[in-house]
Amino acid sequence: MDCIFCKIVAGEIPCSKVYEDEKILAFKDINPQAPVHVIFIPKQHILTCADDINDSNKEILGDIFEAISKVAKELGLSDGYRIINNCGKHGAQSVKHIHFHLLGGAQLPEDMGVRE
Repeated sequence: MDCIFCKIVAGEIPCSKVYEDEKILAFKDINPQAPVHVIFIPKQHILTCADDINDSNKEILGDIFEAISKVAKELGLSDGYRIINNCGKHGAQSVKHIHFHLLGGAQLPEDMGVRE
């Protein structure tokens, strides 16, 4: 598979890990758009984007959001943060492996999205 996130999970591409468990990997974005910018992915490439969520795979989303909550607390984001998921072409999704961006560490602009 030619998926950059799958290559990161496999250890073929290095990353700055922030969190890891048996299902989830989180790492610093190489093009940060906030003082804190962490990407959360399921280790298994079971979803491309939110369009693929169904009864058989929806549990992983709870696992990801639980990891986001843990990391946000560990990184001291007590004043708040933003979670972004880009889905599809018009959503500016460039990596076809479902992922979530955690942004924080400063006051974020109201109209800020994530460019991939």
